Amino acid sequence: MITIGTLALQGDFAEHEAMLRRLNVNTRQVRSANDLTGIDGLILPGGESTTFCNLMQNFDLYEPLAAVVRSGVPTWGTCAGMIVLARHAGDLEFPTLGALDIEVSRNAYGRQVESFEADLSVAALGEPPFHGIFIRAPVVLSVGPGVNVLATVTGGSLRDSPVAVRQDTVMATSFHPELTNDERFHAYFLDIVREAGSSVGK
Repeated sequence: MITIGTLALQGDFAEHEAMLRRLNVNTRQVRSANDLTGIDGLILPGGESTTFCNLMQNFDLYEPLAAVVRSGVPTWGTCAGMIVLARHAGDLEFPTLGALDIEVSRNAYGRQVESFEADLSVAALGEPPFHGIFIRAPVVLSVGPGVNVLATVTGGSLRDSPVAVRQDTVMATSFHPELTNDERFHAYFLDIVREAGSSVGK
């Protein structure tokens, strides 16, 4: 059975785990490099990106996480996880993993009180539209030529921008699918995992 690791240092990893269990896959909380051994996929959840990176540094997880992504293990970052995976996050005081050829700006949609929801057209998921929940979400400023844009939010000066992207086996969303009852994004990620057919240590 597939085992998905969720980085469990901070943020809403428990909500991802609950969604994955509904889809009948094993989950493992990742807090050390040893926890990465043998996983088939990895999720970096939402949270506060500065705190997230500080904890990654304190737990000596930067290089182990980067190695997992480089090895081809499918990885998905949501909200803060997108920031951590990006090639560049201009206002982040910590390094990123540089796994996605995107540039992001943290919290550019606004503060907590300016969080919003939007129905998104996602061709990879089919109909109906996916209801996106955006909480202090990062804005994708640019994407590289190898990045496939899965969804774009429209309306407003900052909202005509990508909010879901994929590059090979790495995916990121600026919104929180784990806070909905819609399992389709998690199922889509599991399809990526199955197609990759790889895990650390094999």
